[in-house]
Amino acid sequence: MLFALSACMLITLAVVFHQFQMPVKHRWRRQQARAMAAQLRGRDRAQPPQLLYARLRAMDPLAFEELLLESFERRGHKVIRNRRYTGDGGIDGQVVIDGAVWLIQAKRYADTIRPEDVAAFEALCRTKGRRGLFIHTGRTGPQSRAAAAHGSTVEIISGRALLALLTDGSFPDFAGQMRHDRTASKSMRAV
Repeated sequence: MLFALSACMLITLAVVFHQFQMPVKHRWRRQQARAMAAQLRGRDRAQPPQLLYARLRAMDPLAFEELLLESFERRGHKVIRNRRYTGDGGIDGQVVIDGAVWLIQAKRYADTIRPEDVAAFEALCRTKGRRGLFIHTGRTGPQSRAAAAHGSTVEIISGRALLALLTDGSFPDFAGQMRHDRTASKSMRAV
């Protein structure tokens, strides 16, 4: 009896400690992200894309990061969150797709994204030996597309693909692409 009571007490303390381990600001941003995710999957799904982009750009930037991570979790992917938002080294989170870890960088741009941001994230991904998802709300110009062109470790997600991610729509299969990339790189080494 005493053992069972002690075990219950330890479990309760572990749950309470885990709840307070996440800073209050993180909990608030995750709640804001969950609320936005529910709206985008529900009643607001049919709104014009321009309105949805405006709402995303108006979000707290850190809540936007959480929204993306929540969206990947809803799709059944394991998400690795940073312990803190600032000083994250340019990595806003990580997602495991088909056993491979992808780094995420989230940007809420109103205008065209800067190619140097894409190039910097590309360099970071190469340094870490990982693929990356550069997810943004702005426009992707030709120089940014070139920075993430064939042979790059970075995929740019914006526009319809971004809305598909957030509204549970049809989303690109990066896992299949990674299998294709591994096969291509093996055949390149064999030559």
